[in-house]
Amino acid sequence: MRGGTARVRQYSLPKRWVKRLAIGGGVLGAFFLVATAFLVADSGARTRAALLERENSLLKAEMERIETRVADLDREMATLAERDDRVRALAGLTGIDQEVLEVGIGGPGLETAGEGTLWPMDPEASEAAYAIRYDVAYLLRRAELLNNSFNEVEASLEDQRELLEATPSIPPVMGHVSSHYTYSRENPVTGVTGPHLAIDIVARWGTPFVATAPGQVVFSGRKDGYGNMIEIDHGFGLRTRYGHASKLHARVGQRVQRGEVVGEVGSSGSSTGSHVHYEVHKSGRPVNPSNYILWPPAR
Repeated sequence: MRGGTARVRQYSLPKRWVKRLAIGGGVLGAFFLVATAFLVADSGARTRAALLERENSLLKAEMERIETRVADLDREMATLAERDDRVRALAGLTGIDQEVLEVGIGGPGLETAGEGTLWPMDPEASEAAYAIRYDVAYLLRRAELLNNSFNEVEASLEDQRELLEATPSIPPVMGHVSSHYTYSRENPVTGVTGPHLAIDIVARWGTPFVATAPGQVVFSGRKDGYGNMIEIDHGFGLRTRYGHASKLHARVGQRVQRGEVVGEVGSSGSSTGSHVHYEVHKSGRPVNPSNYILWPPAR
């Protein structure tokens, strides 16, 4: 209408046309509503699909990084295996057999790549996940094997440490060795040739002599041929004897340490001069004491 003074015009339509227009308008409105809903739903699906694709891409990149780390761990495990072999040799143990070291995984009940729930949706991802699980299981089994090996090495080295600690390794007194370990020596007192299963170390009368390893005194007193003698049990079948002493400072049952004074040099018993008669016994049999002495370097 152009103005308030213009006359009013009226138009009329038959009822059947009104019904048709109403029905058509309703159908058209419903169509637009459905189309709008479809577009909105499709847009949401596309958005979710894009997010899933992005997520899959990130997961794939993460799996690749995990595969790289697993490969690094495998190389580190191989290095540890090499070191374990060297350490076992130092500990006096045989190396682990290569077939045992491979710790193969297999047998009934082992899952395969096609059995996972991921396989029907994404076989490629399922294969990759299975490969990672397999490698991790292998590394865990190998780590357990090496851990057990290290425990064995540690126990062996501990036993050796105790053995080394108990092994005589120093001279009981510093001095000249006048008689060596031999099966044929003329006795300076009797003149009879026979074995001398000890070494004689010459030192001035009254010079302190020491225990050559830690242990327990099992004899301290007078013994035929030895004069005043001390015998020390060091464990592991090792014993030492110190004869011809002028004085004894350690008593039976006493625990002594390496380097601890246990007596004084003398010439008691069957002796022609001041010295220490020093014996080392292993498993009840005399052995060469010189093999158990780490003499200090000459100055």
